[in-house]
Amino acid sequence: MAQTQEKESQTPNAPTTVDMKDIVSLCKRRGFVFPASEIYGGINGFWDYGPLGTELKNNIRDLWWKAMVVTPPIGPDGQPLQIVGVDSAIIQNPRCWEASGHIDGFNDPMLDCKETQKRYRADHVFVLIPRNGEGPSLAFDKDAEDDEVAQRLKKLARGRPKSDYNRTTLDKLPFEAFVNIIGPDTKTPGTLTKPRQFNMMISTGGLSVTGGEETKSYLRPETCAGIFLNFKNVVDSSRVKVPFGIAQIGKMFRNEVTPRNFIFRTREFEGMELEWFCHKDEAPMWFEFWFEQRKKWWQSVGLDMTRLHYLEVPDGDRAHYSQRTIDIEYRFPFSGEGYDELEGLAHRGNFDLTQHQAFSGTKLEYMDPVTNERYLPDVIEPSLGLTRALLTLLCDAYTVDPGRPSGMYMNFHPSVAPKKAAILPLTAKEDHVPLATKLYMDLREHYAVDLDIKQNIGKRYARQDEIGTPFCFTIDDQTRADQTVTVRHRNTMRQERIGMDHVAAYIAAEMKKIS
Repeated sequence: MAQTQEKESQTPNAPTTVDMKDIVSLCKRRGFVFPASEIYGGINGFWDYGPLGTELKNNIRDLWWKAMVVTPPIGPDGQPLQIVGVDSAIIQNPRCWEASGHIDGFNDPMLDCKETQKRYRADHVFVLIPRNGEGPSLAFDKDAEDDEVAQRLKKLARGRPKSDYNRTTLDKLPFEAFVNIIGPDTKTPGTLTKPRQFNMMISTGGLSVTGGEETKSYLRPETCAGIFLNFKNVVDSSRVKVPFGIAQIGKMFRNEVTPRNFIFRTREFEGMELEWFCHKDEAPMWFEFWFEQRKKWWQSVGLDMTRLHYLEVPDGDRAHYSQRTIDIEYRFPFSGEGYDELEGLAHRGNFDLTQHQAFSGTKLEYMDPVTNERYLPDVIEPSLGLTRALLTLLCDAYTVDPGRPSGMYMNFHPSVAPKKAAILPLTAKEDHVPLATKLYMDLREHYAVDLDIKQNIGKRYARQDEIGTPFCFTIDDQTRADQTVTVRHRNTMRQERIGMDHVAAYIAAEMKKIS
């Protein structure tokens, strides 16, 4: 072993209790995520991605695109699926949003507190109503912790236990009941206004869409619309036959009234969506196929599958066009004992193509070249937020380990880690740095690597643990003598020596083992 050897971690698999505040702090300190416009006080619901966050996001994006478009899955018939990509405009003709139902139907029930001036989604506020009808009802944000509930009951209801109350959501109550409700951030009953519908699309103001009178336009609230609008173009220009898919990655915008939980719910985010077009008779089979594929993909990027939950969304809770929906949910640090949505899988029927055909007057029917049948295909849609995927992998990777200087490490799968390796000269000596620089120059053509020269070696190891670098290669006096380097493994802190000219092959072999 080289003189850089450290004690192996005694708690590589220690159970973790992760606080969301620690993740947010790490993201700011190490350059994953920054508040947007921070020097001006920020802007609620918008975030910037720093150097490491950008690398992490790009890795997730590229892995999804590769799995969907570059090397799509093998279908039930043993042949690769046909999937192509598009990159559609963020602003579309406003008639598109009329057809999709967003202008009339993309609404949430909102209400305000007249005392605090805060705004809430009615279905995101739960209310405790006294079973005996005596005393006020208390409203809470849906993410309220048990201790917060107990504290408010103690202050405002003389410590009555939660068992004395029935629970419901605010949108299920008649307005007459509001006079007796104490809002989530006040001590006074009757301050909440009547719920009203609030459209979540962000308008761009006047836009001369057709060269004539200015027309109100919108930033897209989802990327799938651009896929449906290009269905005919893709069929006419590409050698695809149903069943086939069209994928897209891009920015989306929603006027979320209550952005929350760091980057979980924001007003600007990126989506990764696939629309899989198939005959309606085969739609149930393809739904199951894509459900299994999405689970396999999450496993391939190293997600702890025990933290996932699969919610079969019941009738009444699904989107009106959906014939079946499964939400893939994850237990985030802010989810308590429950789960929050990570990805959705929906059988959309042929609603979208039907609507756009009717509103545009353009025939969108597909003609089967074998049977000559004309029909509008059904659609199976796996839909994932890229920024929510990033948050999920950040939360999943954050591993508490008191046995190392940093007190934790980011257990990223090597495929998504922002840096695959770090090259660390033991000192800033002239005989260490040139060798480290040479190794860095050799590796950077193949991997995202970090050349880290400053500070003592322990602090540099701690930094690489915090950013999730799987391997550190240290150059020391022995390197000059025999051209070997010390490899330090992130998760176990185990060290070994290998030849300097074997480093690239070593990384490739280790990454292959892990994947």
